[in-house]
Amino acid sequence: MFFVYVLKSEVDGRYYKGMTENLEKRLKEHNSGSTKSTKAYRPWRMIYSKSFETRIEAREFEKYLKSGSGRDYIKNTLDS
Repeated sequence: MFFVYVLKSEVDGRYYKGMTENLEKRLKEHNSGSTKSTKAYRPWRMIYSKSFETRIEAREFEKYLKSGSGRDYIKNTLDS
């Protein structure tokens, strides 16, 4: 099982979109500072996750969330 997730920084409100097979472990990695791209914006809180059967499906949804309309979806729907 694969998961697509959205994190929100409690420092400045920015979002991070990603994909993983282990949500709990991945959130710990983001909050421990071991992920270079998110280290400066800790702590992170998970605001959304969705499971997928295949890596391909998860990757396609992750790509959508990183698009302009996907970013709008996050702001207007997920983080309200």
